[in-house]
Amino acid sequence: MALPTMHMLMLPPSPHSTAMAMAMALPKPSSAAHSSRTSVSSSSPAAAAAIPIPIPIPIPIPPLRAFSCPSSSISSSSAHRSTASPAPLLSFSPTAHAHAHAHARSTSCTAFNGNGNGNGTASADKNAAVDRPIDADEAERLRVLQKQQELASRIESGEFTVSQSRTDFLQNVRRLLGNAGPPGRALALQLANFEAQRRAEQAERMPESRGDVGAIVGEPFFLPLYKLFNIYGGVFRLTFGPKSFVIVSDPLVAKHLLKDNAKAYSKGILAEILEFVMGTGLIPADGEVWRVRRRAIVPAVHRKYVAAMMGLFGHATQRLCDKLDEAAAGGVNMEMESLFSRLTLDVIGKAVFNYDFDSLTNDTGIVEAVYITLREAEERSTAILPYWKIPILRAIVPRQRRVTKALNLINEILDNLIAICKRMVEEEDVQFEDEYMNDRDPSILHFLLAAGEEVSSKQLRDDLMTMLIAGHETSAAVLTWTFYLLAQNPGVMTKLQEEVDRVLGDRHPTVEDMKKLRYTTRVINESLRLYPQPPVLIRRSLESDTLGKYRIDKGEDIFISTWNIHRSPKLWESPESFVPERWPLDGPDPTEVNQNYRYLPFGGGQRKCLGDMFATFEVITALAMLVRRFDFSLAPGAPPVEMTTGATIHTAAGLLMDVSRRRTGSDDHPDEVSNRETNLASTRMSEAVNGICPQVARP
Repeated sequence: MALPTMHMLMLPPSPHSTAMAMAMALPKPSSAAHSSRTSVSSSSPAAAAAIPIPIPIPIPIPPLRAFSCPSSSISSSSAHRSTASPAPLLSFSPTAHAHAHAHARSTSCTAFNGNGNGNGTASADKNAAVDRPIDADEAERLRVLQKQQELASRIESGEFTVSQSRTDFLQNVRRLLGNAGPPGRALALQLANFEAQRRAEQAERMPESRGDVGAIVGEPFFLPLYKLFNIYGGVFRLTFGPKSFVIVSDPLVAKHLLKDNAKAYSKGILAEILEFVMGTGLIPADGEVWRVRRRAIVPAVHRKYVAAMMGLFGHATQRLCDKLDEAAAGGVNMEMESLFSRLTLDVIGKAVFNYDFDSLTNDTGIVEAVYITLREAEERSTAILPYWKIPILRAIVPRQRRVTKALNLINEILDNLIAICKRMVEEEDVQFEDEYMNDRDPSILHFLLAAGEEVSSKQLRDDLMTMLIAGHETSAAVLTWTFYLLAQNPGVMTKLQEEVDRVLGDRHPTVEDMKKLRYTTRVINESLRLYPQPPVLIRRSLESDTLGKYRIDKGEDIFISTWNIHRSPKLWESPESFVPERWPLDGPDPTEVNQNYRYLPFGGGQRKCLGDMFATFEVITALAMLVRRFDFSLAPGAPPVEMTTGATIHTAAGLLMDVSRRRTGSDDHPDEVSNRETNLASTRMSEAVNGICPQVARP
């Protein structure tokens, strides 16, 4: 998640000005004059001594862009380029993420082959661009690539690394003083003691990367963090002018933050960003509000409830299969990311408050309102200036006016659903128990109302919206990147289809099948390792603490980079490769506990995602049903799949795929009829409020 903060440009000290200051009076480093912008890379960032002076400089912010993720091999610069040549292009391909090491200056860029396994050889088609006209889209793509290369070069050149030139200079000063007789040698000894004391102090100082936020904010934020992680290590400080963030890529430190000392941390920036839509829902809430809401919601997602949702998962996925059948028959390529988003919206609407969005077949006012709200949440997560906090701008900026209108419609719908559900609960004559569930309406809303807790309609709305957004966007992103990886790895797809054919045949999955679809589960596990949703977890310290060997103060903003941990070469063999087999079929499902916090797809500790089992069963069901019936491949001529990010990792322009029918069994769907009957009663309540949702065409 990008940083909502102001730009500040950090100017390191000039070695000449530092030399003059040291020669005169050996002052502390902070007293050195800063006269020019000089940056020299250091092999030991923690021991560097440059002290920056923040100088506010307005920097134009480019729009959010993405890193290129081509479906085939990508070219790189020659492995034989001179060491004096510019730093190499940093490869940010989803299946081809280049490694950087603090002890080495790589002069070539490794490119992985299109199957996602990282074993291919980089090549460049020099003839492809000869006499080919460049259109506007191509020009924009080249401009983005140039910006990526400039950022990589700036990181490699040491611009974000604190200068060590001061240390080299002082060594020369001591050498000169040592040749200047007894007074000079005494002064040289004092200087050596001073430097030894300073190094001892800095040994406990957190490594720091300083730079211009404009160089990073235009790209998916977690990708440059990976490059900096390979330079600075598992815990370092990222400073932009007066604002700094602690970046954590060490699983043991992550465990400390999420589990061992979780009480000392809040959601911080995340709560501020999502307050407009989630209010005090379970994800952004802290303190006593969080404890009260967690006690109320945890029992609602019990195993009996998830088992009851299996029919819903199958029914919703069947709608998507029907839509893809039409496309396959007509030879039409399908943009799968938007379809997965609609699929999971339909599922979460029924599961949470028993409302059928039916977004796969219809565009209604409420569907558009939900997407306006989701897009605004993404926008705010990557914005620099929170202009929406200014009341006058909220009233006159067209985008904010649309958001306000969308939220009003959503709240109206939710208030009606809450009122209807309350009447249903009052008419019931059933004793509430721990695993209570109404067969006509097994939704979480019904459970919460039947529990009889005193809670305001606003708090219920906050809870429902939190579950709607958290359960919708993440599951859609998991399916999107899983199908992208499968398209890159046809061998894995074949093995997956063989298991699904053997276990399911021509029926929908049941809760008992979840234990049998072992390889299918491992495909999802591995997809979540490579594309964690979200790629960064956010915390804010409520008190001073120690992370590893570094002290932090109260009020520090901390980013736990799940992306870095999941792709760390110190923690994983072939970390960039898509290998479901890395998880033994006869072993337990990977969790943060049995993986010692090197695997965090659902977070960890007391604030771990409550819907992990729900989400896992949902995506396994959808994946199994889709690959049983269709073959998927990247559409010929489709643009490269690029990444962009907000709360989750999205594609920049969708996932265009060729879909062809492969179903080997009967064309009948015996489960479909029973699923419709099961869901008929629960949809009646949705129809009662559909009258206030005007039909609109989605732009």
